[in-house]
Amino acid sequence: MLRQLAIRDVVLVERLELEFEDGLTVLTGETGAGKSILLDALGLALGRRADSALVRSGAERAEASAEIELPGDHPALAALDDEGIEREHGEPIILKRTVKADGGSRASLSGSAVAARTLREVGEAAVEIHGQHDERGLLDPKGHRRLLDEFGRIDTASVASAWRALCAAREAFEEARAEVDAAEADRDFLDHAVGELEALAPQVGEEEELASMRQRMKDAARIEEDLDALDPLLSGAEGALSQMRQAARRLQRISEVHPGLAEALSATDRAIIEADAAEEKILEARRDLMHSPTDLDSAEERLFAIRGLARKHRVDPDALPGLLAEMQAKLERVSTGAERLAALEKAIDAAQGAYDAEAARVHEARVKAAQTLDARVEAELVPLKLDAARFRTDIGGAEPGPSGCDHVGFTISTNPGAPFGPLSKIASGGELSRFILALKVALAEVGHAGTIIFDEIDRGVGGAVASAIGERLARLAGDAQVLVVTHSPQVAARARHHYRIAKASDGQVTRTSVSRLSDEERREEIARMLSGADITDEARAQAAKLMEAA
Repeated sequence: MLRQLAIRDVVLVERLELEFEDGLTVLTGETGAGKSILLDALGLALGRRADSALVRSGAERAEASAEIELPGDHPALAALDDEGIEREHGEPIILKRTVKADGGSRASLSGSAVAARTLREVGEAAVEIHGQHDERGLLDPKGHRRLLDEFGRIDTASVASAWRALCAAREAFEEARAEVDAAEADRDFLDHAVGELEALAPQVGEEEELASMRQRMKDAARIEEDLDALDPLLSGAEGALSQMRQAARRLQRISEVHPGLAEALSATDRAIIEADAAEEKILEARRDLMHSPTDLDSAEERLFAIRGLARKHRVDPDALPGLLAEMQAKLERVSTGAERLAALEKAIDAAQGAYDAEAARVHEARVKAAQTLDARVEAELVPLKLDAARFRTDIGGAEPGPSGCDHVGFTISTNPGAPFGPLSKIASGGELSRFILALKVALAEVGHAGTIIFDEIDRGVGGAVASAIGERLARLAGDAQVLVVTHSPQVAARARHHYRIAKASDGQVTRTSVSRLSDEERREEIARMLSGADITDEARAQAAKLMEAA
């Protein structure tokens, strides 16, 4: 609820801070005292249009800020999360707006700069302002379906879920149809490409293996002459290994003659062992490198075929097996496309049936809720001197969506036999205010705004009608904070808190001030409202009686 309103340099107000409490609060004062200034300043803080005409003469800028307490689950707080604005749990939010004399303006939310649109979204969710020409709130047809659903406690979660399922089924069908159509258009290409890939049957890692094999065979061809030359040098009859063995046999016969010869024999034996090993390694390498010219041709042919297909399809060679599987799957979808689409169409029919059933359930619940709401509103009309009027909640067809297939609108007929029409189009200013009050009382448990403001809802009425308005405002204030700008003593007498707005001039500057009234001051102000400028004892007695009756 609204806890504080701070105003600086707004029209006739230099500086003002007002504290508000729960229950019914009235603001009274003589005509022209500046009651509308407070509402304009509050509207400025809540994000409504910034008009440079609000800047007090001689001042550079006008400022208005509103401190509002909201429960932790209030939808208005989502805007703070969206803007990344942090606050302590339970801490009030502060909406502030500044407008310069040259027309520029700034908006902030709990100290962080925001767009005026964001400030307006939060302000409209937290505070409802109902004036004679206010086309928001209850007069906005866009919100009537939500209000009816909340009034009737109608669960729309199931129809929303059914709508999402229907949309998903339609989307799946459209995706499948587009896929089948695209695959069908590419069928000749797919047949050819799959045939090529299946015939080649490439494997992951094969391209790298073939490239390595090809390089080894080319290396073998390059060193073949050197390998052939090694045979006579190392292994032939006159080769080094044969001559070393001969030397070893001779050394063995004479090794006993001298120790150095024995050492020479040992060294020769070691050399023969190493030479044997070298010979074995050469033979092993030769076996590995042996190939026929056709082997090289075959490896190169397959390697170039794999690389060629990879270039053709613009993929890595190792991606060819996956590409083959993907193309085979596309061909499979072409061949089974009709069956798949038929199955998806059945899924759409099933989802449509489920949605229609849920939408019908919600429609029936809305019709019942509308009948109850209409009866409650009409019960409030007679005491408000609107007994010739009728209220009706129209439920018509609308485009299907997550909330069902209903369009909901609040309509009235102000005279017997007159056609029903929208609230804002049919009712006059005074009638409209009373219609709003009747509807608001009927919808007392609906809505998230903790603060409701009525601007001169009692204009043009008095006596029993004014008393009825006061009684209903007080009833409404039992569950919400209600602020009323009023000229009616019957309404003022019902208030729990009373502010008087006055205008004074020192001959040069005119200023508007606001003061909170004590019980005695309230009696005097209500007496003034009853009798005018000259307050009589009879007016004071009547004021006291009104306050006692309230």
